[in-house]
Amino acid sequence: MKVLVIEDDLAIGKMIERGLQTAGYEITRAVDGAEGLAFALSQSYSLIILDLMLPGGDGWKVCAELRAADCDVPVLMLTARDSVEDLVRGLDTGADDYLAKPFDFQELLARVRALLRRDKKHRVRVIRLGDLEIDTAARRVTWQGRDVALTHREYALLEALAASEGRVLTRADIQERVWMNEQSTSNTVDVYIGMLRRKLEAVVPVKLIHTVHGAGYTLRRPEREDLA
Repeated sequence: MKVLVIEDDLAIGKMIERGLQTAGYEITRAVDGAEGLAFALSQSYSLIILDLMLPGGDGWKVCAELRAADCDVPVLMLTARDSVEDLVRGLDTGADDYLAKPFDFQELLARVRALLRRDKKHRVRVIRLGDLEIDTAARRVTWQGRDVALTHREYALLEALAASEGRVLTRADIQERVWMNEQSTSNTVDVYIGMLRRKLEAVVPVKLIHTVHGAGYTLRRPEREDLA
């Protein structure tokens, strides 16, 4: 598998390169944002490891431009900036995971394997719930063929709920599946549920996400009579 490493710190970049090569991956390295973006858009990769603070375009900008160009390769963002605000900004621009420096290489390798497993699984799945269709390869959501525009975080939340259709996910379940190892609170889950509901309500004529008081949230397939 080919991995693109965009990292301007030569020592860290070399450490990642050597470690991943030893693990059997083929590595391409870039040392600034512009070079990394050019590589990512001109060649095929299974994963991109992207530093946040880069010359020639920071990691936020690079990730946003990748997603704007419909590049859905998983992105693992690396940064010495580990505030919640920076973490949220990185993920909302399209990163799939976030690892703060300094880090142990074995943790990086575990994150790489997890992202590649998840991406492989998702690329062969289309989740259909009545007229709602979630293309997990393209990360595209439609209702009766009409696109539902979601941020990457809103999409991840919808996919987690849809993959567990009819089952109640607690806030802790959602945090684990959508936010993974990132810092978040139950209030964050509630806020994103509200945002996702509003996006769906603008297109979908029936309620899909239901609150189970004292337990969590569930997504239920609409009945035909609901659409009448």
